[in-house]
Amino acid sequence: MRIYISATLRNFFGKNAQVSVPENTVRKALANLISTYPEGEKVLFDENNKLRSFIKIYLNGKNLNVDTLWDATLEDDSEILLLPAIAGGAPTDDSVESLISDERRKAVSFDDSEIERFGKHLMLRDIGVKGQKRIKAAKVVVVGAGALGSPVIQYLAAAGVGTIKAIDFDEVSLENLQSQVLHGTRDLKRPKVASARDKVRNINKSIVFEAVKEQLDASNIEAEIEGYDLVVDCTDNYKARYLINDACALHGIPVVFGAIYQFEGQVSIYNLDGGPCLRCQYPSPPPAGLIPSCAEGGAISPLPGIIGSIQANEALKLILGIGEHLNGKILHVDSLYLTSRILKVERNCHCPICGNNPTITSVEEIDYEDLCGLKTENETPVEGFTPEELAHRIENGDDMTIIDVREPHERAILRFPNAIVIPIGQLARRQKELDPNKDTIIICKQGKRSVLAINTLREAGYTGPLYNLKGGIDAMKDIMFSHEGAWL
Repeated sequence: MRIYISATLRNFFGKNAQVSVPENTVRKALANLISTYPEGEKVLFDENNKLRSFIKIYLNGKNLNVDTLWDATLEDDSEILLLPAIAGGAPTDDSVESLISDERRKAVSFDDSEIERFGKHLMLRDIGVKGQKRIKAAKVVVVGAGALGSPVIQYLAAAGVGTIKAIDFDEVSLENLQSQVLHGTRDLKRPKVASARDKVRNINKSIVFEAVKEQLDASNIEAEIEGYDLVVDCTDNYKARYLINDACALHGIPVVFGAIYQFEGQVSIYNLDGGPCLRCQYPSPPPAGLIPSCAEGGAISPLPGIIGSIQANEALKLILGIGEHLNGKILHVDSLYLTSRILKVERNCHCPICGNNPTITSVEEIDYEDLCGLKTENETPVEGFTPEELAHRIENGDDMTIIDVREPHERAILRFPNAIVIPIGQLARRQKELDPNKDTIIICKQGKRSVLAINTLREAGYTGPLYNLKGGIDAMKDIMFSHEGAWL
């Protein structure tokens, strides 16, 4: 039996994409996997030995949601897929409805230049004049103008979507340019939505483009999506994903979901015509820091182009009312091994927001900081040093221990002198290597995994002083340690 491990989980399983085990049931196969990689038990199962809610198990392409299947005898060529959150459709027939009403379509007209511009669409039987008018009448919100938002915004603009609203609070940085092809060198330090506005103007000046530089939260999201036909989720964090899902589910607005990590991506459609929402698939996100984002784990440059293009394609099909949709399905793409799977997502009748008896009636009822494990008020506060403070202590020769929990490829880029390398999954069993009489500083890329590492050590009973490097090595990379002569 083969177990396929999604990239976000591979650090806990020896970095393996696939593992073969000589077992004939799912339960025995997972037990065998954990016996070989004990660090993986914490990520798969909670303290009650229940499968964590942010992980789904697929057996031969089907969601393993029936308990009896855990112990059913399987064939030797069976495949188990472990799919965490990172991140059905109807066939083409008369029952597929466009998001754009006939009244709105008929209110749209074309000039000669638009007929020439969209000639390739007009030639397609499934689009034609009526379909292109629906595209022009459509109003779409794209949340996130980064890696995924880059292809989505450009392709929707090129296709002629009449109104596009891009929402992003961030500014363009140099590291964005590798995968965020919406932006260029001249856009550095500019708001991403301003750069996006300029790119859309160059594509098609007749498009109504709204650039919104703000961070979405429960107080503003409903106003931002009101009156729009569709939301395309191009964000990179769980708080935004669940906020978008909940607001759109409450207002009956479909979401085209996309997510990337390293070489893998996911695309799905939520909240469409009584179909499942994100919470049906993943009732809650993973604990903060357990699963790194693409900002921490990286992503190959073309991957957001692949996933974002599929998102744009799904959005256009919804606007047109054509083809098969990813409603009730997840498309899982692995660009490293050139594999793709379409996996079914069941609607959960007990879902708190789209189930038969919903308990969530407003986004303001949910504390998204708490939902996504971002609150620390119930935990011992994590103390930390700023990069300047840590550099000063190193310059003074203070006696302390520095633990680097980054991955090997991260350390190959930026080395931290004299740091001890211990992966997070090994911290609990290797805590005896630490001196509880010394200050121990935990470092990672952005200062998020290090907080998880500190909490992991505390839960394991370590009593020595623990500190986090605030902002991680990213915040310290412009500081030179004179005694090492190495840039960090």
